[in-house]
Amino acid sequence: MLNSFKKTLVTGVQLQQIRFGHRIRGKAPIYCRTIKERLDELNYKDEVYTTRIDIGLPRIKKTASQERNERIEHVKKLKADKNLEHLARKHKLEVDLAEVRKEWLQSHGPFQKKTVADHYGVYEHLYGEGYFIPFVNLDVMYASNDGLALPVYTGNVIRPAEALERPSVSYEADKDSLWTLALTSLDGHLTESEKEYVHWLVANIPGDFVEKGDTIVEYMQPFPLKGTGFHRYVFVLYKQDGKVEYELPKVTSSSLEDRTFVSRDWYKKYQDSITPAGLAFYQSDWDNSVRDFFHNTLKLKEPIYEYDFPAPYIRPQEWFPRRKPFNIYMDKYRDPKQINKEYLLRKLKSEDPFKRPPPPLKFPNAHPLPKSMPSWLKLHEKKIRMGWGRINEV
Repeated sequence: MLNSFKKTLVTGVQLQQIRFGHRIRGKAPIYCRTIKERLDELNYKDEVYTTRIDIGLPRIKKTASQERNERIEHVKKLKADKNLEHLARKHKLEVDLAEVRKEWLQSHGPFQKKTVADHYGVYEHLYGEGYFIPFVNLDVMYASNDGLALPVYTGNVIRPAEALERPSVSYEADKDSLWTLALTSLDGHLTESEKEYVHWLVANIPGDFVEKGDTIVEYMQPFPLKGTGFHRYVFVLYKQDGKVEYELPKVTSSSLEDRTFVSRDWYKKYQDSITPAGLAFYQSDWDNSVRDFFHNTLKLKEPIYEYDFPAPYIRPQEWFPRRKPFNIYMDKYRDPKQINKEYLLRKLKSEDPFKRPPPPLKFPNAHPLPKSMPSWLKLHEKKIRMGWGRINEV
């Protein structure tokens, strides 16, 4: 009995490490996992579910020596052009931005588009573990009221009122090739967060003549809900191996039930016949056109979401608060309605309905304040003169 008590006591003392007179909690290092073991456990990922699969068109692979030789030849060609150097020295060299963009699309552009799409989670929410590099440049343009065009790039913002009508779509393609164009919203489903709405689906497009394709789902404007932030709307261009008959009902109405869509399941069904090749997407948030769309087109009550922020914590009041402005500190513990009332009365006191208001001070900080005025009140008056702070809320 005594031996077992001594053994328990010794084990307990060993587990309780003492450093600089303080007892350290937890097990001794000889019984704990190492940092590497702990990090491996936290960062463990199942390869079956995390390995990414390239489902796009095959890329043209070049060896490092080929790329290096191409760069060397390009530099030699530039240096051999004496007229180019002369214009550069005279600051008269003009760069054709269209040529620069064309070269960018043929070199680094598709890979940078893929990086941006990964940043916005487009591939993850479209195909799960699948992704593709958009080697085919997809030019999508929305017409605006002023005669200009709003392009769709990779994540730029377009308001719902600017996307009421279907856009013009163009890309480089052979006349004998067939394509499918799909537009889906990744964040807009009202009842099932894992699903999407298909806003536009055109199949069997000959070349780049989208208007000659088979329209399976008519175009529908974006309708991001109020209070839900920005929604992603993604255009994906698929290259067909031949004519494809999609087993989908033709949708001409704005019925949300008929437009429920899952890109991953749809692509998985037809993956042997289509290959994603082009990508463009934009973001959109709520405006008044969404309310009209719900009331006049969908004949539904518009759902509106609001953020419910908890009340800010205010620590108990102190007798002598140090290094805190007096007026701001005291206003934290007063009724906000009373504070707004005081500002409003002060504003109305200096206004006469029958006289024009006096012009603002041209140099507000050049007019001195009484020396006897406290520093916190001087700062308060300066803010009112400059139009800063709470005075603008009244």
